[in-house]
Amino acid sequence: MTVTPDDIKAAMRLWASGVTVVTTADGDKRAGTTASSFTSVALNPPLMLVCLYHAVETTTLIEQHQHFAISVLAAGQDAVSTQMAGFTEMPEGKDRFDDINWMTKATGSLIYADAAAWFDCRVYAMYDGGTHKIVVGEVVAAGRQVEDVPPLLYYNSGYRQIAPSD
Repeated sequence: MTVTPDDIKAAMRLWASGVTVVTTADGDKRAGTTASSFTSVALNPPLMLVCLYHAVETTTLIEQHQHFAISVLAAGQDAVSTQMAGFTEMPEGKDRFDDINWMTKATGSLIYADAAAWFDCRVYAMYDGGTHKIVVGEVVAAGRQVEDVPPLLYYNSGYRQIAPSD
């Protein structure tokens, strides 16, 4: 029995995951994308892992500049996810970073200022993952919203929110 990419996609649609924006910047060069393959690896040293398609500018610039930020999106921030994924048509002269509230911390990578949480990282290791690069970052700065905010979830090809518990 051969497993096809479509088989994997169909099965993975039923795995709910959080949504992040991964960015890097150096001077006038900036790049970012939406990613849902993200997890904590270790607390000592503090390591985060994200998987990025190898043929996008974000991955190339992370390899060149050796730093990146991960912004964890909250419920209601699906427009930011869509824009950073490149699915929003932007007016002439604007790019996917326009009209989003950004800040920087230790590395200079752009962090979505309204994110539920964020991690500013230096590259710790990068591994080949077929069509993707497995990027492990050492966290050099982190933060979160003061109030608890529900996460933005991606499930079965659409954005979702956690239902309140009784």
